[in-house]
Amino acid sequence: MANLVVEGGYPVSGTVRPSGNKNAVLPMLCATLLSEDEVTLENVPDISDIDKLLAYFESKGSRFHRDRAAQTLTIQHDFQAFITNEAELPFGIRAAVLLLAPAMVRSGNLHFDTEAKGCALGVREIDPHLEILQRFGCRMTARHPCHMEAVGPVTAAKIWADYASVTATETFIMMASVAEGVSVLNNAASEPHVQALCEMLVAMGAKIDGIGTSRLTVTGVERLCGTTARVPDDHHEVATFLAIGGVTGGRLRVESGIGEHMELILRQFSKLGLEFEVEPDAITVTGWTRKITEPFTTELLPKIEAAPWPYFPADLLPQAIGVAVGCEGDIMFWNKVYEGALGWTGELLKFGARVHLSDPHRLVVFGNNQLRPAVVEAPYIIRVVVALLVAAVQVKGVTRIQNADPLRRAYPHFVEKLTALGAKVHWE
Repeated sequence: MANLVVEGGYPVSGTVRPSGNKNAVLPMLCATLLSEDEVTLENVPDISDIDKLLAYFESKGSRFHRDRAAQTLTIQHDFQAFITNEAELPFGIRAAVLLLAPAMVRSGNLHFDTEAKGCALGVREIDPHLEILQRFGCRMTARHPCHMEAVGPVTAAKIWADYASVTATETFIMMASVAEGVSVLNNAASEPHVQALCEMLVAMGAKIDGIGTSRLTVTGVERLCGTTARVPDDHHEVATFLAIGGVTGGRLRVESGIGEHMELILRQFSKLGLEFEVEPDAITVTGWTRKITEPFTTELLPKIEAAPWPYFPADLLPQAIGVAVGCEGDIMFWNKVYEGALGWTGELLKFGARVHLSDPHRLVVFGNNQLRPAVVEAPYIIRVVVALLVAAVQVKGVTRIQNADPLRRAYPHFVEKLTALGAKVHWE
């Protein structure tokens, strides 16, 4: 594990372009397995999970060409190579759960270890994915390790999900796109990356109604064709750059055309005193008052709530907390998605911040802190590394973030981009 050394107190200013969305490119790449034609992805971020998925595809006879400089990836699969009794899935990464549907469609027979790894955000269920496969006509013949097989053709299903799971929704979409009949999912996730997968599949010939809503209706087709699809910019990275620019006293312009997905995100960061200018193709952070926006109901504590889209994203709550430690007022943060995901906030005490973890979901950050540089340790959570970085860049002096490697999983070349903008950050 590498450490990140941050010398805070320097303004981060200029113009930057964000990377492609990690949470979009991974399901889009897995969905290419639904077609035997060539598929090209554009704006592909340089992250390690893509390398692992490509290694798996290559082991199955797939051919691909990746141009890292141009951020493009063209891939074509060999369907015959997937018709095998050895369809072992590479569950060394959490994203491999997204292979369940397309690999089942191709092979009709799956073996995999259910102990999927990924960020340390508590227990993440695989049950919704397995239930979806079963509802589409697959059956489980062994549990640990899991073995599933298709029983006849994939047929349509109508499902009302327990909760709006992003990856389970994506599993449903991939199965339903090639199933016989009309499938419906109620309580579907609608995040921008889910929408990107839907739009790619529609370009491949899928029939999907309700994109961007909580009810998806999918009419299965016999064959999906190739296409060229663009991975959307990462709204998490856009917000992170804006937060860093703001807390350092910089003026940072982020060039991206995803403004339609940023309205609520910017409004929540505005509660923390960050100020923005919004253009059709860019967002600029122009200042930071440090003042928490007080509610009209004076008896209530200001708060930012994170929940499934179209709420404020849970993956941006840590960055907002990183901003809040430098504010003048008190504010509560409420993570309605993950239980125990705020346990890392004890590291903020080392900066001199005053925080109180009320329960596994809610945190209060008190204002008017006298912050100081620190040596902090990041858990294996991508966004928490970024949160500690947001706190560190606003503090004069040298901070060391230990075990910061998860940053590379979702923020390609992030340190290099920040350095070019004036930040004093380097790997150790």
